Amino acid sequence: MKKSILALGLVAMFFSCNKSADSAVEFKAAYVDSSKLMKDYEEVKQIDSKYKIKSEEEGKSLEGEITKFQKEVQTFQENARLKGQAWAEQRAGELQKKEQELQYKQQLLVQSLQTESGKEMDSVIQKVKKYIADYAKKNNLDFVFNTEDASTVIYGKEQYDITDKILSELNAKYKGDTAASKVDEVKEEKK
Repeated sequence: MKKSILALGLVAMFFSCNKSADSAVEFKAAYVDSSKLMKDYEEVKQIDSKYKIKSEEEGKSLEGEITKFQKEVQTFQENARLKGQAWAEQRAGELQKKEQELQYKQQLLVQSLQTESGKEMDSVIQKVKKYIADYAKKNNLDFVFNTEDASTVIYGKEQYDITDKILSELNAKYKGDTAASKVDEVKEEKK
């Protein structure tokens, strides 16, 4: 009798182990290196280029004002030696005010460009996230992880890295303006 109870217990344990093994769910996962993705994505490159050019263009007028101010400072220093300390103290306030105005203009320019480019980059990031989600659905992936600096993936086999696939599809899908196309044509000609 004891042997039959022991045998029934072993059979029950065997079936419960098989049941838990059968109920284990397999997941399909992949990862994306978002820092590489954002560095090599053509739309991001175009936005960076656009704001670099815009910064240089808008900075030129400010550079003119800065050059003019520097000449005023030189003239002030020369006149201060000739006209004395009382005159210099009287005029120094005007120069300080102009310097503060130039610094303020420079800060406004930088903030304006950062805000504009930030809005465009946020839009691109949202578009990339949506594209990755659509890619995951299309390829029956359960999870897509990010391997950027503060990510949760410390290691992943290269076979699960879909960064290049996503990047090539995004770049193929992206239809930049003629300026971006011309840049690519020039690069190809140099090769």
